[in-house]
Amino acid sequence: MSTIVKDAPLDTDHQQPGEMNYLNEDGTPNVALLQDRTPEWLKANTSVVWIALVLGGLYIFSNLTPVWHTDLWGHLSYGRWIVQNRAVPTVEPTMPLAKGMPFIDLPWLSQLIGYGLIQTFGISGIQMINGLCIVIVAGLLTYCIYNRTRNLGASLLTLFAFYWGVYQQLLVVRPQLGGLVCFTAVFMMVTSKRWRRWYLVAIPVVFALWANLHGSFFVGLLMLGAMTVGQALEVWRRSRNLKFAFLDPTFRSLLLSLELAAVAALLNPYGLGAYAEVFAVSGNANLESLLEWEPLTLRMKQGRAAFCIAAALVTMYRFSPRRVTLKEVLLVGGLGIGMLWHCRMINWWAPVAAYYLGLHAAAVWKRYRGVRTRPEKSGGLWTVVTVGIAWIAFAYTPFGITVTNGQPKDPKLAERRFRSSVSPLTPIDITDYLNRHPPQGQIFNTYEWGDYLQWAGPEGIQVFVNSHAHLVPVEVWQDYLTIAGVGPGWEDKLKRYGVNAVVIDSMNRQNLIRALEQSQDWEKKYSDAKGAVFFRKTPIQ
Repeated sequence: MSTIVKDAPLDTDHQQPGEMNYLNEDGTPNVALLQDRTPEWLKANTSVVWIALVLGGLYIFSNLTPVWHTDLWGHLSYGRWIVQNRAVPTVEPTMPLAKGMPFIDLPWLSQLIGYGLIQTFGISGIQMINGLCIVIVAGLLTYCIYNRTRNLGASLLTLFAFYWGVYQQLLVVRPQLGGLVCFTAVFMMVTSKRWRRWYLVAIPVVFALWANLHGSFFVGLLMLGAMTVGQALEVWRRSRNLKFAFLDPTFRSLLLSLELAAVAALLNPYGLGAYAEVFAVSGNANLESLLEWEPLTLRMKQGRAAFCIAAALVTMYRFSPRRVTLKEVLLVGGLGIGMLWHCRMINWWAPVAAYYLGLHAAAVWKRYRGVRTRPEKSGGLWTVVTVGIAWIAFAYTPFGITVTNGQPKDPKLAERRFRSSVSPLTPIDITDYLNRHPPQGQIFNTYEWGDYLQWAGPEGIQVFVNSHAHLVPVEVWQDYLTIAGVGPGWEDKLKRYGVNAVVIDSMNRQNLIRALEQSQDWEKKYSDAKGAVFFRKTPIQ
């Protein structure tokens, strides 16, 4: 039986070379070995841990949100076409009724990335890139507010306001997310407290990438233009002489970055045609029929969210000691007017409004509650905790499970995972029926289903329309609306287009389903809770 002697001195006579001596010669602890030797730039604090925890939860939630059943599948189809043909399209390649229509496929790079991810990792790859883009935007906003104010509450308020404002838009996975990442990155650079020379390189690089990810790069140019004009007006307000603007280093840097960005955006397969496409899409008459291109109103959830964020921002303006700059007014006001014109503009207004809301909220807090006097705990331990949170957020997502375990080999398990990962409105069973019974010739389909039918339906399926409504000839689009709404002459229009099959949803097209059921020319071949498939009894040759 051994005896333990308390407070026995350490035997240093037999210490091996290279071993740590945790006690000094007098037997006291060697404090130097207990100090945190983590480099200062790598040390995290408790606020960083809280931010990482919130962002990790947002990443998991975004990964588990079902993939919507509309735009994404059309973009994946175009990505597949680009891979198969080793070229970008110049005319619409997937809709027969839009044959020959000029097509400038600005988001071709996003489509290629999406196609590569779904081919490699399945639907979890799409969920991952969706969650990653959302977290990058939220993380940039939160980091910049915390870096400028050291106020955790204001940083989390910024994150919440941004996500609340764009939540409805983020339900739909589309290349626009890549544009939102680029927009936020440029916005963070031009609103930083100090202009850095490398911004003049970074901003054009971002725009060169942006112009190949999504057509929203033009919004970025407008943002840079507003910042440039705002800075010039700021100089004029102080000096009453606009000539001094050209002597202001910030104005000159903003103006030069705007010029370089406009040139960098030309680095795309279509060159100057990219600018023409932006104006063509925004002014397309077909888009007026779509809800997401309507003006923002309080009847919409995102309209009510925008109203609350705007009201909170105005309140902060009332009490904030921080000066409201003309650049801020131009950005928030200009994008706000655009949002009232088209509700999709909330994608660009929300991060700007959330950023300034966080800045002024921190200023109000500092004015009435003072500055934090107790320093936050920081060190390598909190860095380890932050990394651990990031790992957990990665591991507990479908993508993390796929990376670590691989895709399921059991077809039934793979199908169950797919069904749980997509929107309940995705016409999976209807598409399976069409794969077993391929329709001959032209079909008439629900606008919202055209993309998925192209992606997962029979090879060569001739859809009537898909989510690229701006590529559909105006006459065809008007006929689509007439047929879908059971308008005058709807049956004659189906005959004129040689439609032999109709694939429609039951949520919004019940009238058309009833009309087809009562018609002598059509026979219902398949139906479920989501929709129905009708075949013409005597096919049109």
